[in-house]
Amino acid sequence: MSLAIFDLDKTLLAIDSDHAWGEFLLEQGAVDPVAYRQANDRFMADYEAGTLDMRAFLEVALKPLADNSPEQLAAWHQQFMASKIEPAILQRGEELVARHRSRGDTLLIITATNRFITQPIADRLGIDELIAVEPEMVDGHYTGRVTGIPSYQEGKVTRLMEWLEDRDDTLDGAWFYSDSHNDLPLLETVDHPVAVDPDPTLRDIATQRDWRIISLRD
Repeated sequence: MSLAIFDLDKTLLAIDSDHAWGEFLLEQGAVDPVAYRQANDRFMADYEAGTLDMRAFLEVALKPLADNSPEQLAAWHQQFMASKIEPAILQRGEELVARHRSRGDTLLIITATNRFITQPIADRLGIDELIAVEPEMVDGHYTGRVTGIPSYQEGKVTRLMEWLEDRDDTLDGAWFYSDSHNDLPLLETVDHPVAVDPDPTLRDIATQRDWRIISLRD
């Protein structure tokens, strides 16, 4: 048995769930229609360029969690799952997860998107283990702040190592599937890095290093 680690956005999903949640909030009229859209699109472009200021992004991204009740957020997330996430789940991604599951591998999603958005997605995919950005909660309400190290770029490696230490486990024989050059620190750490429908930068690096390149798209 090995550890099979999956990035989520644009790897097992055809979309970026963080950006899609922002679009969903705009559709609900829950955020400023001009400023929030501009910020959402700008942060997405920065992420793709590898220049995202994660703290600045989270200050904007987590504010709607603090501004709305847990009940409202839960209701919205149900709608979000049905309208945005379910159509974006890649069948071949589910088949890849199933193959690792059938081998007895431990399945883990590691994502730079926050747990509020991603925990229900991981549950839908049947993946019990999730490392995500952790929004702070106090007395059952989100504060708009983040706790711990965001699982982004090198932070994914840090968070994964903490997770392994807690489990008294290692990365021996581990797989990691990702689409993004932002995940190079973790791809370089595992025994089996796999580029999944990679962005141009990751495709070039994967080709140079003779990493496996696959597609989960139809």
